[in-house]
Amino acid sequence: MYKTIIRPILFKFQPETIHAFTFSFLKIASFVPGVPFIIRKIFQTNNPKLKRSVFGIDFPNPVGLAAGLDKDADVFDMLGYLGFGFVEIGTLTPEAQPGNPKPRAFRLKKDQALINRMGFNNKGLKSAIEKLKRKKSKIIIGGNIGKNKLTQNENAVNDYEKGFENLYPYVDYFVVNVSSPNTPNLRELQEKEPLTKLLNKLQSLNNRKSTPKPILLKIAPDLSNDQLDDIIEIILETKTSGIIATNTTISREGLSYPKNEIEKIGNGGLSGKPLKERSTEIIKYIVEKSNNAFPVIGVGGIMTADDAIEKLKAGASLIQLYTGFIYEGPRLIKEIKELLQN
Repeated sequence: MYKTIIRPILFKFQPETIHAFTFSFLKIASFVPGVPFIIRKIFQTNNPKLKRSVFGIDFPNPVGLAAGLDKDADVFDMLGYLGFGFVEIGTLTPEAQPGNPKPRAFRLKKDQALINRMGFNNKGLKSAIEKLKRKKSKIIIGGNIGKNKLTQNENAVNDYEKGFENLYPYVDYFVVNVSSPNTPNLRELQEKEPLTKLLNKLQSLNNRKSTPKPILLKIAPDLSNDQLDDIIEIILETKTSGIIATNTTISREGLSYPKNEIEKIGNGGLSGKPLKERSTEIIKYIVEKSNNAFPVIGVGGIMTADDAIEKLKAGASLIQLYTGFIYEGPRLIKEIKELLQN
């Protein structure tokens, strides 16, 4: 029904317009008596085969929602009812910011892909925390944190520190986002020295807590093997809990559209099916090179249940959906879980 009726209608409108409409609909539905119960009955699965214990957290199933869709923690409960085992909110910055000028999100339907240059548009930490305080379900929440656009890289640690301290009481794990291609110079923070400094600072804050929480690093798919080797070394040195592989790519390889059409869209991160192979390559490389020393969450190009299994076989402990959820709808979550139960 989603692919044959709902999606063709939704895809007639701009991506951001539909995103706002869908989230408004989910928010309204969450208050209608009986609707959350019905959605849970349709989509949720309680099967011991699906449970995973990763970095000290017990996940009801390994299928999560990647950061970028529920940026402002608007509908995490409803997303949990749709069958996700965990939901990652954000990327959140200390202060609200509008992001990049519109249009900034583009569908590439023939390639089952998206290009976005959102630029960490979000309502800031305070707004998200107010919603997290009203959490109704037991859904596991990840807090994806970043820096404000106007914050210089030399001061970026302060923004990540604010994100960590403010979100700490309300999320189950953290994700350090230094890999988005849509905030100027952000990816420079993936370099060895600034990244080590940043992760050491966050781990220092974390270790002062009575119950430290997992901190993960989200990396770009555009890193070389030498850079990945550095990342692995830093993760081990700083005792960071794991890696999310991968964010969107600046590459435009493997697209079927004419070059001039892609150039007309402009800058932004590419997600969806064209990212599948590179994301899986990176997962496999990290797991093998590190001797499976820490968990990896696999994300990038999961459009079918078989794609999800491929990520898990490559060594991912958990997976996340983003573009696949947009193109395939909640049925994809259910199909992945059904295949995992067989």
